[in-house]
Formats: sequence, structure tokens, C-alpha cells
Amino acid sequence: MAGLLEGRRLLVTGVVTKSSIAFHVARRAQEEGAEVLLTGFGRTRRMTERAAGRLPQPAEVVELDVTNADDLAAIGPIVADRFGHLDGLLHGIAFAPGDAIGGNFLDAPVGSTLTAFHISAVSLRDLVVALRPQLAAAPDGGAVVGLDFDGTVAWPHYDWMGVAKAGLEAVTRYLARDLGEERIRVNLVASGPIETLAASGIDGFDRLATTWEQAAPLGWDVTDPEPVADASLFLLSPLSRVVSGHVLHADGGAHAVRGASAAVPAEVALPA
Repeated sequence: MAGLLEGRRLLVTGVVTKSSIAFHVARRAQEEGAEVLLTGFGRTRRMTERAAGRLPQPAEVVELDVTNADDLAAIGPIVADRFGHLDGLLHGIAFAPGDAIGGNFLDAPVGSTLTAFHISAVSLRDLVVALRPQLAAAPDGGAVVGLDFDGTVAWPHYDWMGVAKAGLEAVTRYLARDLGEERIRVNLVASGPIETLAASGIDGFDRLATTWEQAAPLGWDVTDPEPVADASLFLLSPLSRVVSGHVLHADGGAHAVRGASAAVPAEVALPA
């Protein structure tokens, strides 16, 4: 039986280590028959390359800094050379400077807030535009999926990262509006908290995890990113061919009851 993504060609951003949600998207995509190309940049590229070597089929890593205009200009030709067209794109990129999160909402420097918004939200627009010809050329239409954390809630200590996620959700809707005629669909997967490299150094993460596990009707395992990866695979597959502008919550159902947001202690921060 053919895999869900058999023969599809995907570009996956946001893989830093084996714990990255994007790594598990890439792994599951390969297991379902996809060809995968990863991106990395700067000093963390070696980490991405090590993670790429742990995939079922080692994947090539190409340079991409979404704040670098030259990298954005180069990514389309690189993908065209490797793949021709692009069936799917995973946007797993997010960053906020330390002075823009952790309880610094009122005092965060404007420059730091703009950095968070640029990298975590505007970069989705920039990357999709850079790859627009390759996505539009996909036989079944191009699928863009971004990784989200519920942007409708003012989470404790999430601060300008939360604002950036709300912006990411808005960017998704506008991209869905403007690119639908080209059969490019754009969606997000909003996950619950997952133990990643970004989360490992956050004070209170264990309390957040416990609270989420108790609040989610289906339960939640912060050590298991695979359900989030599988939700992403659905949106990257032809099964989602008429879904666009949507935020798919893969969070154990916590968003539906709001128990998690109501019960999270004030000192708990969330990963960028």
C-alpha cells in the first residue's frame, strides 16, 4: 500500500535537533513516502545536519536564514533544481529575544518585539512568496503548514512570542486568501507543549506539562511529538485539498475546554 505522501516533495524548516517537532514531521513524511529537503543556517546548521543523518533516509540540508534576502532569493532555484516542483512546505521557525518574553511584555524593547514578529510570523509570508512558483506547480496543489501555539490566549510569560503567534495565524488567513487561486493552501497546527530544546531551559515547564495533561480531555504527553507530526502530515497530504486558512489544534482537546489556559500558574513560561 502506498504511503500517505508517496512521491511528494517537501521542504522542512525548523529542524535543529532530534527533539524538534519539525524533525518528527520529516521522519514521518519519509516513512509515508515523501522526499524531504531540510534547511538550516549559521552556527546551528551542523546540529541540523546531525539530526538529518538520523532520519530514516539521510536528508540534504540547505542554507536558509529567513531574515536574509539573499537566502530567500536563492531558496526557490535550489528547490527547483532538487525537486522541480514543491508539494509541501513546513514552516517550523520561531524566535523571540529573551527580553521580549518571560514577563517582559510592558518593558520589551521595540527592536526585540519586531524581531520576534519578523522571524516568527512575517517569515511565513516571505518563505511562501519565495517558493510560490514551485508550490503553484505542484500537480495536486501546494500545501503549506506552519507550527503554532494557540495565539488566541494571553499565556503567562509568553508575551511577544504570543503576539507573534497571533500574527502568524493572521498571516495564514491572508495567504490562504491570496494564493487559493493558485491551488496553494496554507494552514497551521497548534500543538500542546512538547519537550524540545527550546523548552528544556524554561522554568516551570514541568508544571505546565502536568497542568496540560490534566486539562486536556484526551490527555497529553509532552514527550511525544508524533501526534503533532501526524496532524501536520494530514495537512501536507492530498486529503486536505480543500482545507486552507485553518488552525488545526493537535493538543489533546485542551483548546476546547480552556482548562489549560485557566489553570496554568502565572510563573510558567512557554517555549518560543
